Formats: sequence, C-alpha cells, structure tokens
Amino acid sequence: MLIRVKRGWELPENAATDEAVFRDRRRLLKGLAAGPILASGVAGVPAWAAAETDPCAGLYPAKRNDRYLLDRPVTAEKDATTYNNFYEFGFDKSIWERAQALKLRPWTIRIDGMVEKPLTIDFDDLLKRVGLEERLYRHRCVEAWSMAVPWTGFPMAALVDLARPLGSAKYVRMETFMDPKTAPEQKKFFYPWPYVEGLTIEEARNELAFLVTGMYGKPVPKQDGAPLRLAVPWKYGFKSVKSIVRFEFTDKRPVSYWEKLQSSEYGFWANVNPAVPHPRWCQASERVLGTDERRPTLIWNGYGEFVADMYKGVEKERLFA
Repeated sequence: MLIRVKRGWELPENAATDEAVFRDRRRLLKGLAAGPILASGVAGVPAWAAAETDPCAGLYPAKRNDRYLLDRPVTAEKDATTYNNFYEFGFDKSIWERAQALKLRPWTIRIDGMVEKPLTIDFDDLLKRVGLEERLYRHRCVEAWSMAVPWTGFPMAALVDLARPLGSAKYVRMETFMDPKTAPEQKKFFYPWPYVEGLTIEEARNELAFLVTGMYGKPVPKQDGAPLRLAVPWKYGFKSVKSIVRFEFTDKRPVSYWEKLQSSEYGFWANVNPAVPHPRWCQASERVLGTDERRPTLIWNGYGEFVADMYKGVEKERLFA
C-alpha cells in the first residue's frame, strides 16, 4: 500500500482556487483579446491587458507542469499586475501605467562571455527554440509581501544549454535594458544602471530556475518584466531581474544593482529565511498581496527540497540576505 506523506508546506486541496474556475477565466480572456471589448477593461482586469498585440500571443496558455504545487490560492491577476516594483520607472508600487512606455519589439538578447560562441538572438526566435510550460510559484519580496503566480516560461537550464558555457564559467550575470528616454529613472546617474543580477551556474541549472515570458495564460505584461524575466522562487524577489537583454557567463561573481547600492542589506545569495531579519524589518512573516493576510515565512520560501543541497559547504557565507 502506498502512503503519501504530505510536505510541511502543503494544505488541503480545497484551500486553492478551483482549477476549472481559474482556467475558464483564462479562456475567456484569451477569446476576448482579439476583439475591442477589452479597450475599456473587463471587470477586475486593467485595459492594458489586451491593448498591444503580441506576435507570440498564440503560444498561451501553455500546459501546466503539475510538479510544482501551491500551498495557497493564486493571487488575483489584478493585484499581481498593478502592485509592482520596476525601479527603472519609479520607486512606488503604482508604476504599471508608466511601464507601458517600454517598447517590446524589436527585442534582442545577447549571450556572451565565457561561452563557446557568443550569440545575439531575437526574443521571438528564442521562443521557437524552447518549449513553454506553466508553473505555479510562490513569490516572496524582500519587503515582506508575497504572492502566488501562474508563470509561463521555460527552464533556465535550457538557455544555459543554448549558451554552451566553458567549464571555467562559474556564474551567469544578467542585465536589463538601458534606455533613459523610455525609463526616466535611468537618467539619475547616482544609481548603478543598468539593473544587474547574477546566479551561480548551479543555481541557473536548478530545475526551479525559470525564465518567464508570460503569466495568467498570456504574455507577461510590461510592468511584470516583459518580455523576459527571471523567477527563482526560493530567493527574495529582487533577484528575479526583469526585461533581460543580456546573459553573460563569467568566472567572477556578479555584483548586483542592490548590492552596489547597499551591500550591508542586500547580498549575492538572497535566499529566503524567516530567522534572518532584514536590517530594517522582520522577515518572520509576510503580507499576502490582495488579502493582507499574514502568513509565516518559510525557509527557502518552502522550496528547500529542491535547493538546500546547493548551499552545502558555503554555510559560512551570508546566504539569507
């Protein structure tokens, strides 16, 4: 007899949004996207959701990968897409309107550094070389709020394989776009633009590391990091760099945007741990976006079974800040 032992973070199935309800809503939005009805917005969904035709829209919704489970309901789309950090457009949370200035086509991605052959590829061509899937992930911001999102994208390991890094490469340095005419905050010279983040090669190859191209069954909106962003759900959200234009493979540990600004508060690893407070606030609990419910923070954001082994031998480093 097979006895299934639930993991500590799992809740009963009735705690999650009913899948039929969620998918029916997605099918409705997809069907409406071709028509003018969304010009004034569907109840609870901003008008920008169908305001711009995406040449890859036909790839969504992608099939869900059920290996990755949630312990909470999916966050309402309106909340996840109108409460955002995107510092190129401002430091408040209501930047979704300003982010619509971002031009998504053409969008090219450079893969270079310690690789067999540097490559520059158009985003739409990249999508032809990978398979898209949907994953339900928790997302934990360092500011102590959280959400649960249906991301669409592909494993970052697929991009690493495409890059064919040299054996001497130890890290992946990721860089976002640089366009001060579009993103006004980039005109401020005292910030270390462009936004940079990094992972070890091992982290980039971890099965959870996910390059996001969509959410809620549609292409990812501009304010959430279009057309290509990172999702590493065991780390704080600032590691999930948005609107990526470059992947550089290197043997030197990247120094991220926030690490340059305030290294005493934001380190390279940034793994989630409720027992390690931020210098200015506690991390023991989190505020759930859209409900303001308080939930206990989970170490590794609940993904320890997938990632904890990667950090054996480096415990003396500041892994959780």
